Amino acid sequence: MTRGNRIKHTFRLPPQLSRQLADHAGRGRVSQAAVVEAALASFLSPDGSERLEAAFSRRLDRISRQLDRLSYHVDVGNEAFALYLRRWLAVTAASSGTETAAARAEVEKRFAFFIEALAQRMDTGRLLHDELVRGEETARLMRR
Repeated sequence: MTRGNRIKHTFRLPPQLSRQLADHAGRGRVSQAAVVEAALASFLSPDGSERLEAAFSRRLDRISRQLDRLSYHVDVGNEAFALYLRRWLAVTAASSGTETAAARAEVEKRFAFFIEALAQRMDTGRLLHDELVRGEETARLMRR
């Protein structure tokens, strides 16, 4: 911006905004007037809103892709659980209501083993999604 003719403006700012202006100008080692001038020029620029809209659009697109991936992972988790539950129902006898303490202890032991295996798998980063992707790639290569 040129240092030529200037018109003085007087306006009031809320204390918090005034502190932010002073901090920003101090960090950048520029005058507060220069910060206000640049902010106004950017705000009033005809292409400023277009740049802002483009930035928002890019961010929304990225968030949308992340939500799509999240949705896919939730679907994979639900399907994996459904397969496990179907298998569990097929191999587990129905409870007659007169379970013995030994049978309950065995169930608790098996459940604890399942939880430990799940936690270990999550810690190692070896996830079902990765195996599915590798399986799809292998199947694609075999079809060629």
